[in-house]
Amino acid sequence: MINSKNELVKIEILTEKKEWNEFLQSVDDYGFYHTYDYHQISKSESDKAVLIKYTNNDIFIGLPLLIRKINGSDFYDAISVYGYSGPIGSKTPLNFNTSNYEQTLLDFFNKKKIVSVFVRLNPYLTFQNILFSNLGESSYFGKLSYLGKIVNINISKPLEIQKRDYQRRLKTHVNKANRLLTLKIAETKEDFQKFKTLYYENMKRINAKDLYFFSDDYFESFNSSKDFKTEVLLAIDNETKKVVSSCMFIKTNTMVQYHLSGSDEKFLHLNGTKFLIDQMRIKATKEGYKNFNLGGGLGANENDSLFRFKSSFSDEYHPFFVWKLITNKEIYEALCKKNKVHDKESSFFPLYRLNE
Repeated sequence: MINSKNELVKIEILTEKKEWNEFLQSVDDYGFYHTYDYHQISKSESDKAVLIKYTNNDIFIGLPLLIRKINGSDFYDAISVYGYSGPIGSKTPLNFNTSNYEQTLLDFFNKKKIVSVFVRLNPYLTFQNILFSNLGESSYFGKLSYLGKIVNINISKPLEIQKRDYQRRLKTHVNKANRLLTLKIAETKEDFQKFKTLYYENMKRINAKDLYFFSDDYFESFNSSKDFKTEVLLAIDNETKKVVSSCMFIKTNTMVQYHLSGSDEKFLHLNGTKFLIDQMRIKATKEGYKNFNLGGGLGANENDSLFRFKSSFSDEYHPFFVWKLITNKEIYEALCKKNKVHDKESSFFPLYRLNE
């Protein structure tokens, strides 16, 4: 379409791998959470993975989402994949007017009967906050919400400077682990099976929800994807020769992402996970990567043990935001009423899915 200011504005829905990847190659930066393969890995059988491409003359913005049918209704909602996703695109001028993008996106959601949208933003792509700063402000629940900090190790710094920023207790643990453990890069089926076994044991130990007990297909999809590089590292106890810890890391462009890990409960005192993160830090630095994203706490909580563990590696933090939008207040509230959900004080979104 062409708007009143003679700007050529267009919305395209990309669903095929070839066109999705071509778009990724045309943007300034993206992470593995934006890739076609990760969306296919993350979606349920009934979800539809789309990349909403907005073009305005020489400016283009892509928003990847999973579109979901709302059970028992004729409506849909949209959510980003788990992780750090959000919009990506070409460089936008400092004076870029977001109003056209906002209206075009809102029109699309309404046309497709999408009642609500939930997007996890990428803390490394600051322009995302600008795009969403006004979008939906006049709606019932359209806003940016700060959830907490994520921890980054700046691996563009010299290795000795990186380690200097470790907390003192962590340095002691890593130095001890370097004497007691040996690094192995997973290569065989047996290596990957050991990683999965330790990961599942870890999830049982912390009473994780069922959704975190990923299938074999999930793990195999990571290993086979060409959209990003998956590396699994194993820590082997020098005395018993047993694999005591394992971690999965994902590499894309200049970023390394700490994704999943697990440890043998009998060997937690060897600090295998700390050892493996430190080993990946060294490896990725030598390979030329720039950032090592460790993520945040459980539910982005800055006060839990997981965040304290990660922040012992670095005091460089990035703010993590999510964007929540209700496009149709009347239908949203009707769905909440139908599903017998009335707690408007709850932070769960969309609220009508609270009891699913």
